[in-house]
Amino acid sequence: MSQTERARFLAAYDENLRTDAETPSALKVTRLGPLRLVTFMEGRGFVTYQNLGDADAEGIRRLVAEAVAYFRAEPNITRVEWKSRGHDHAPGLHGALIENGFTKDHPESIMIGEAKALSTPVPLPDGVTLRQVEEETDVRAMSAMQDEVFGEPVSDEMADALLRRLSLGDGMQLWVAEAEGRIVSAGRLEPVPGTIFAGIWGGATREEWRGRGIYRALTARRAHVALELGKTLIHSDSTEFSRPILERSGLLKVSTTTPYRWVRS
Repeated sequence: MSQTERARFLAAYDENLRTDAETPSALKVTRLGPLRLVTFMEGRGFVTYQNLGDADAEGIRRLVAEAVAYFRAEPNITRVEWKSRGHDHAPGLHGALIENGFTKDHPESIMIGEAKALSTPVPLPDGVTLRQVEEETDVRAMSAMQDEVFGEPVSDEMADALLRRLSLGDGMQLWVAEAEGRIVSAGRLEPVPGTIFAGIWGGATREEWRGRGIYRALTARRAHVALELGKTLIHSDSTEFSRPILERSGLLKVSTTTPYRWVRS
């Protein structure tokens, strides 16, 4: 892949995906200079932006402090994620976030590629099937599996958020792979309105089922659906577990994103 193609993908990402398209399930979005201060269900806050303009280190320090003050004044907010990107001009951002009580999480890769390249069907192991799910029982089973895979306590938080999204009818689709009546892999597809993008998110596969092509098959199915919906580019923020799989499927790493997390004390 040429540097020109990488630059084209990254420019499309910044222009199309770092807007309200990034927060379709938001309860509220408040603007603070270049920042979007987002309120989600279950007391979760989120900070994102298209860019920080020409802000210097002192300006960024002020923005971070004002964002924290905003969320502190919102009593229902218990935690906040600040979504940073590796290609941004953001002098002093790391230090300002740490000074204001954020902790740095693991970086992820921003992956983008042509949906057509991903959509080639992948053979499934015997006894494994794919299907789209919408019923509450299925959604909660899918969410519980993902919590377990990611090492999190099983909770209703994500399932409640997904069910709310389905009730909005905004185009999000949930897909699972099943074997012997049990969900063994899952992920969601999020077509981005008004763009040529669709996102693939939440990919998780039970450890004992990894390495058999199931996640690649799930990715291919979602890419095929995206094409049917007129979306020609696929994007995802990928951990080091899924990045190699997506690279083999045709996605390209164009940058990184690192979440910083603040918890109300």
